[in-house]
Amino acid sequence: MPPNSCARRTLGESSEASVTLRPVSFLAIDIGNTRLKWALYDAPVPGMPPRLHGAVFLENIDALAEGDWRPVPAPQAILGCNVAGDAVRRRVEEQLELWDAAPRWVVPSAQEAGVVNGYDHPTRLGADRWTALIGARWHVQHRQLNRPVLVVMIGTAVTVDALDERGTFLGGLILPGHGIMLRALESGTAGLRVPTGDVRQFPTNTSDALTSGGNYAITGAIERMHRHLQQQTGLTPLTLITGGAGWKVSPHLEIEHELVEPLIFDGLLALQALRAARHPMRQQRGMAQQ
Repeated sequence: MPPNSCARRTLGESSEASVTLRPVSFLAIDIGNTRLKWALYDAPVPGMPPRLHGAVFLENIDALAEGDWRPVPAPQAILGCNVAGDAVRRRVEEQLELWDAAPRWVVPSAQEAGVVNGYDHPTRLGADRWTALIGARWHVQHRQLNRPVLVVMIGTAVTVDALDERGTFLGGLILPGHGIMLRALESGTAGLRVPTGDVRQFPTNTSDALTSGGNYAITGAIERMHRHLQQQTGLTPLTLITGGAGWKVSPHLEIEHELVEPLIFDGLLALQALRAARHPMRQQRGMAQQ
């Protein structure tokens, strides 16, 4: 694969995982800064394609029970990842009263699912970053790779996190997404309210200059962290990119990488599979509570 090539797996595609747990329907929920994404699985098995999935903007979540979720079969277990705050979580929990299963929410810890949390204060790591790291660790273990992983999420904000070959989270970067960069420039300067341009090596108009600058700020951060991780471990990192804006950055990255749209869902599935294995009787009863 060439250095700047990119493989891609979308939410509906399988990574050929095999089902080893007794099938128990599982609803995974990812609440980001802008949208809520959900997926219903026949069993909590990482890499499994969902039976149903969808996404709504946060301003529309109060209609889920009467809308998108009404025809969905009742899940027997629910696990969510939330970075939008307690008020949004409570609104989602009200919609989840449609079913009997009690939702649980990811809380970062010092160690779980093969990942050691190297953050100074482990519980302060974002739940989305922690879940994506667990999903990334599952990927290298599933592929039987002894490699570090660079985990990149590109959305409203951008995070670039380093996971060594032993599963230790070494640290990571947080920077504004392209939209925030442009809005900051528009609010802090005069005369920059121009249409979005194209990414160019040598931009010759303001639109292209703004778009190229934002893109290269993100790709530059990714490539620098890739170098740091390679120097730290002596191994070439596997770079996994997820998030709604990943496709915009991917063509301009000069390192080999993969777009893995369901990376957070893979992490939620890995966490749920681990907890189900620890509590098989609760798994059989549908894991309404833990």
